[in-house]
Amino acid sequence: MNRTPNAYLSLFFPLLLLGCSKADSHSHVPIKQEIKVFSGEYPINVLCTTGQVAEMVRRIGGEHLQVTALMDHSVDPHLFKPLFDDVAKLSQADIIFYNGLHLEGRMADMFVQRARKKPTYAVTEGLVARKDKRLREPPEFAGMYDPHVWHDVLLWSDCVQDVADVLGKLDPPHAKEYDENAHRYREELAKLHQHCRDEIATIPEQSRVLITAHDAFGYFGKAYDIEVFGLKGISSEEEIDLAHQEEVQQMIMERKIPAVFVESTINSRAIEALIEPCVAAGWDLQNGGELYSDALGVAGSDASTYTGMIRHNVKTIVEALAPAAE
Repeated sequence: MNRTPNAYLSLFFPLLLLGCSKADSHSHVPIKQEIKVFSGEYPINVLCTTGQVAEMVRRIGGEHLQVTALMDHSVDPHLFKPLFDDVAKLSQADIIFYNGLHLEGRMADMFVQRARKKPTYAVTEGLVARKDKRLREPPEFAGMYDPHVWHDVLLWSDCVQDVADVLGKLDPPHAKEYDENAHRYREELAKLHQHCRDEIATIPEQSRVLITAHDAFGYFGKAYDIEVFGLKGISSEEEIDLAHQEEVQQMIMERKIPAVFVESTINSRAIEALIEPCVAAGWDLQNGGELYSDALGVAGSDASTYTGMIRHNVKTIVEALAPAAE
């Protein structure tokens, strides 16, 4: 690919050190990267990690980008390990977008290496750089931020603008178009955010409790006023703490929580193991349905887009928890 000389842009990217394992600090050691303005043939070849990142970039870039996602609907990004073909796709891309905040932990070193050769951007980097107060830093995650930011729609919307700014610097002739596309998408997300607030508010306060296999919905709970409990921690790699599970079981029965939820990319056994003792103890705890925590739904499903995924989750949660008011 041809490049225009002396047309450099300075972008800063995080150095991901330890993946989804525990770390001593969430502080960044940035890699300063000199990136030439794109001068190759369109569409620009963009590689994204997750489906939600890919959709964001696709909505902003339109016809000027060819966007590919490494991970499909069945992939848990915490556990994803790239194969030979995935490495080839990373090498061929003109620019790489990933979630960051250690979500794609097993790819950490690879992102650092790619960032020395081509633009490799964490869509959450702007949130960290601005020290956004909405970023969650759970004490059990040992000084790192919770990476599941897309479950707060307005927080994800801010990432949309950051990506538009990066694309505009990489491809100045279309910068205005990227910004306009981002503006339209953010208007759509503002409406989605209000939809979430309105719907979750219909659940009686005493039943407004979301229990899933791992702690992926912390941002959702904070944004939409619902208590959240995960049997595992932030990363799905963590083992279940049996003492914590027993505490959750007791809380469910005491508060008469009607349902708990499975996640699309995580084995349902953990939730089944939570339901069984509650039923045995006399509380008819139900499986409230499947939520999409770390990945979009299969193509053609109601959760195959980011907006669809959020709407599906809200609908499933409300339908399972609201009957407690009756």
